[in-house]
Amino acid sequence: GTHVIKALSAGAKACSFGKAFLFSLGAGGQQGVERLLENMQKEIRRNMILMGCKNIKDLDASKIIFRK
Repeated sequence: GTHVIKALSAGAKACSFGKAFLFSLGAGGQQGVERLLENMQKEIRRNMILMGCKNIKDLDASKIIFRK
């Protein structure tokens, strides 16, 4: 989930989970994919709360990327 937050805050319009869907489908079928989506949603929501963002539009690279 953190890679999704990083990509979106850096200006990406979309972000994928890669092969996670295939692994989840192979290991647990439909329930495995549903569990993956629930876990990703919880992780993204938790990280947005920790960053102080209420929605996706509030994501800004200046909040998570440290520059000297």
